[in-house]
Amino acid sequence: MRHRLRYPLALTTVAVGLSITGGIASATAPPVGPLPSGQVTDIRTSRNSLISIALPSSSRAGYVWRLARRVDPKVAVQVGEGEIGRNVVVVFKTTGPGHVRIAFGLTRGESPKAVQSVTYRLTVTAR
Repeated sequence: MRHRLRYPLALTTVAVGLSITGGIASATAPPVGPLPSGQVTDIRTSRNSLISIALPSSSRAGYVWRLARRVDPKVAVQVGEGEIGRNVVVVFKTTGPGHVRIAFGLTRGESPKAVQSVTYRLTVTAR
């Protein structure tokens, strides 16, 4: 979440349009290591939906939320990311039916050590 987007990103979630700007994690960052136990949330939706995930704000200076594991692009792809107030919001578009875990780790910069985690178990139906 270090580099800033250069353009506003319009999102539609739950019939509400939001305009946000935010950062994109560096593609050269090392992978996030083992995740500590954390909140797990189940989400069920249909194909071609937008899913917004608001990550908890951290009071720790220098810590950032990073996508911890690969997300199967046959089920969902990340289409945006931004900041609303102090929260980071990541948006995924569902691409096809299936199950996928979307896991985030809170790390100090690009360190592989996560101090906090949140996981979303996404189920996408064909309809």
